[in-house]
Amino acid sequence: MSPVLYYALPALGSYVMLSVFFLRRPRLLHTPWVPAFLPRLGAHRAGSGERLEHTMEAMENSVAQRSDFLELDCRLTRDGVVVVSHDENLSRLSGVNRDVSSLDFEELPLCKEELEVYFSPGHFAHGTDRRMVSLEDVFRRFPRMPVSVEVKSVNEELINKVAGLVRHFDRNEITIWASEKSSIMKKCRAANPEMPFAFTISRGLWLVLLYYVGLLPFVHIPERFFICFLPTTINRTYFPFSCSGLNKLAAVVSKWLIMRKSLIQHLEQRGVQVIFWCLNEESDFESAYGLGATGVITDYPTILRRYLDNRGGAARVF
Repeated sequence: MSPVLYYALPALGSYVMLSVFFLRRPRLLHTPWVPAFLPRLGAHRAGSGERLEHTMEAMENSVAQRSDFLELDCRLTRDGVVVVSHDENLSRLSGVNRDVSSLDFEELPLCKEELEVYFSPGHFAHGTDRRMVSLEDVFRRFPRMPVSVEVKSVNEELINKVAGLVRHFDRNEITIWASEKSSIMKKCRAANPEMPFAFTISRGLWLVLLYYVGLLPFVHIPERFFICFLPTTINRTYFPFSCSGLNKLAAVVSKWLIMRKSLIQHLEQRGVQVIFWCLNEESDFESAYGLGATGVITDYPTILRRYLDNRGGAARVF
C-alpha cells in the first residue's frame, strides 16, 4: 500500500463515521432554533383552490379552517402600495393587460369571476370577493396570523416597505421572508434581519450538495424554513419546464436527491421547518408525512384540515 493510501483511507473512514454520527445527532453541534409559532396548515395564495386567490375572502376562509399560515406574494403599485399578487401582469388574474406597477392601488381591476387553480389543472376557484388587497390591510385584519411574504422582483422600494410594515405591526417573529433568488433574499435580510427566512433555490441546491458530501452537520444554517416542491408532483400537477421530457427527468432526479428521510430529520433536529408545497391530493399528503415533513402548503385548506382531523392530528401540517 502506498504511503498516501496508508494515511488517506483511515482519515476518510473517520470522516465518514463522524459525518454519519453528527448527521443523526446534530444537537451535539448546534442549538436548534425554536419557532415563535407552531406551523401547521398553510394556505397557498391564501387558499386559492377554494376562493379567488389572495382575496380577503380566501384568507377568511383559510382562517376558518384553522390554517396556521398564509402564503402570500407581493408587488408594488405605481403609488407605492404593497399589494398582494402573484403576477406582475394582470391579464391572467383580471383580463386586463396592465402591470401592477403601472396602476395606482385604487385603479387595480377586479379579479375574474373564476380562476384556474395553478397546481390543480382543470379545476377552478370562485368567490364573491374579487378585490385585490394591500399587505397593510392583511396585517390589520389578521394581526397575529403568521405569513410568508414572497418577493418576486429586485425592487428595493417594495422590500423596504414590506420590512417597514412588518416592524410597524410588530410581526418580526411571525412573518417569513421568501424568495427564489438569493440576490433578492440578500436585500430582504438587509432590510429586516429580524425576520426568519427560507432557503432560496441556489441555497437549497447547496444544502443538498453538503448533505451528499457529508459536510452538512458541520455547516451553520441561518435559514429557518426549507420550503420545497414535492418531487412526485412534477409532470402531474407541477410543470416546471415546457418540455415533458425535462419534467420527467426533473421528477426522477429531484426524487432521488430530495426525498431522503435522513436529510429531513437532520434539518428538523436543527430547527429548520421542512414544508412541501403545493400539495392538493391525499396521496401527496401521505408522501410528505411519510418522509417526516414538518408540514404542507395547499390550495385546499378544507381538504387538508379534514385529512388531519380524520387522523386525529397525528400528521403535522404547515
